[in-house]
Amino acid sequence: MALLELNDVSRHFELRPGVVDRVLRGGKTRVIKAVETMNLSLEKDEILGIAGESGCGKSTTCSMVAGLLSPSSGEVLYRDRNVGEMASSELKDHRRRVQMIFQDPYESLNPRFRVSDIVSEGPRALRLWGEREIEEQVAAILAGVGLPAEKYWDRYPHELSGGERQRVGIASALVMKPELVVADEPLSMLDVSIRAGILDLLKELSRQRNFACIYVSHDLSILGNIADRLLIMYLGQAVEVGSVHDVIKNPKHPYTRALISAVPVPDPRVKRSPPKIVGEISRPVDPPPGCRFASRCPHADQSCSEVFIKLDTNSPLAHQAACHRLEQINSEAT
Repeated sequence: MALLELNDVSRHFELRPGVVDRVLRGGKTRVIKAVETMNLSLEKDEILGIAGESGCGKSTTCSMVAGLLSPSSGEVLYRDRNVGEMASSELKDHRRRVQMIFQDPYESLNPRFRVSDIVSEGPRALRLWGEREIEEQVAAILAGVGLPAEKYWDRYPHELSGGERQRVGIASALVMKPELVVADEPLSMLDVSIRAGILDLLKELSRQRNFACIYVSHDLSILGNIADRLLIMYLGQAVEVGSVHDVIKNPKHPYTRALISAVPVPDPRVKRSPPKIVGEISRPVDPPPGCRFASRCPHADQSCSEVFIKLDTNSPLAHQAACHRLEQINSEAT
């Protein structure tokens, strides 16, 4: 049994026109299709990486997994239970089991709280333990993330560096002893010099505390170091999924190929041709029913614009790509 499953999950946002636009121009309600027919499964103790450009629906997917957003259609199953149909008591337990590490450590921490108050807020709100045990658990997790309590217990966020703030965010999530941690680009706001330390910390804590993880990042090198499987998204659609090695070394979907070929190589002697994609990035407002990469894809035909191939959530270990022209692409590559 998979720990987490997303079955045909979509999330849409309506753009309602203003009064003047409706009266004078006959404006109609438009729809932003942030996530469309997402199929995904996650096993216990697995680390899944999600990559894609800004606006592709990564954070929206994470919010639905964490229960912060409800899907417009489809179902999010956690241990075979539909999150959208959970009773209040079940939802309370789900929020303890699934924790989120947010992207911006400067905005996600309450500036009026001390470090000890920030980390203990979750256990106190859910009444997980008595006050003395909460203090013991908070001290233990602060030490685990490299912030000893005797030094950081009474500090405020403005007294911390960016890396220390992100460690507080990690401690706030892990003090709940979750089964699944959703890390939404936790390194994007940090200096390159301290990213490696935070990444190693997450990998070590994942092994020690035995939790699954969904890790979102723009950086494929980071995902190559931390993830077991890799999911590629483009404008709300999941276009490829497979083991990290298979997706990076043998990409199938044209967008994945373009994404990987755009990664700079730290060797000035290596010369590579630019990605073979054309046109402007599409908008997720009232998009066509087919593959959203079709307008930029050099291999696309009429069928690509009409029908989108959904990934199969029942094959969690397979290397899959949502593309009609795989045989042609592979023959050209050969």
